[in-house]
Amino acid sequence: MVAAMDAKPGFYEFFAGGGMARAGLGDRWECLFANDIDPKKGAAYAANWGAAALHVGDVVRVAADQLPGRADLVWASFPCQDLSLAGAGAGLAGERSGVFWPFWRLMTALADTGRKPRAIVLENVCGLITSHGGADFAALCRAVAAAGYGVGALVVDAQLFVPQSRPRLFAIATDLDESAPASTSAYAVDQWHPMRLRQAQAALPEQIRRHWRWYAPAAPVPRTIGLIDVVEERPADVAWHDAATTARLLAMMSPVNRMKVDAMAASSGSAVGTVYKRTRIEQGRKVQRAEVRFDMAGCLRTPAGGSSRQTIITVEGGRVRSRLMSARETARLMGLGDDYRLPSRYSEAYHLTGDGVAVPVVRHLARTILEPMLMRRSASVPV
Repeated sequence: MVAAMDAKPGFYEFFAGGGMARAGLGDRWECLFANDIDPKKGAAYAANWGAAALHVGDVVRVAADQLPGRADLVWASFPCQDLSLAGAGAGLAGERSGVFWPFWRLMTALADTGRKPRAIVLENVCGLITSHGGADFAALCRAVAAAGYGVGALVVDAQLFVPQSRPRLFAIATDLDESAPASTSAYAVDQWHPMRLRQAQAALPEQIRRHWRWYAPAAPVPRTIGLIDVVEERPADVAWHDAATTARLLAMMSPVNRMKVDAMAASSGSAVGTVYKRTRIEQGRKVQRAEVRFDMAGCLRTPAGGSSRQTIITVEGGRVRSRLMSARETARLMGLGDDYRLPSRYSEAYHLTGDGVAVPVVRHLARTILEPMLMRRSASVPV
């Protein structure tokens, strides 16, 4: 049954976390079903969106008859740990990133019952493109094509919208009966389709490339928000370091990074930056270094992901101060509004935001690709 022209398109949100894809899609969309395995993330989802559409549990145990109606869109930001550079490289065969396969079996089960979703967005780290020499990317595209979908992909860096470096791959599967919006953007090809993605696409079998779609959305409005707009004056969950702790942080910097701080301290103005701790090989041995940047934050990661939490550093009047990044600051870096309810525990809030999808990236893809294609008519079936 096709809904009325003014009906909201319906979507399922898998690996939903705190509902950041839902935040990006916005009020023009109706969430029919949301799923995440983590009860703590589920509690955050319910606190912000209500629990009516939410199912907390393993996607392996979700059956097609639990999903109401027919979704116009399925959004799936499936786990990245086995595909990221910080992971062990298990790829789509890994315990965590490998949950793509039971999720995809659920999508094919929907098709078998006459409820094939019209579009599916698969979001993950860019490591998916090159994982196992491109074999994981090819396997994903092969599975999508076998289910009767056309497939396309693009890379979007959240820094276009927020002051955080966060490039992510978005693979978009569309029913072959759907006509995708024309790719007429004059925006730089390298911005959406970097060389590694074009090489991966060229290596796909011809029958998959025949149904490939190069999505090229319009360029976003230039970002106006900077780090200084994100930083809280008096965060409630973190305290400023004492002078000795800040001195130790500065001592961990390489000469190049220390020069950045000294140059800011010597100027008459003020500056806000972020510091990330990384392990480097110097003269044949591992050394932990603190690396600073004043243009934007590095990519937020989950605290258990092997990388340290980021540190805020401020320079004003020659004085250098430092502290951990607050939970609210991480939320702002993901494009969440200050009305978004974060978990009360700092580590849970940081894990929630660091594991999510940037809200304004979702909105841009919805506005430029998904809505022009799917809002011509809605295929949502009443529950």
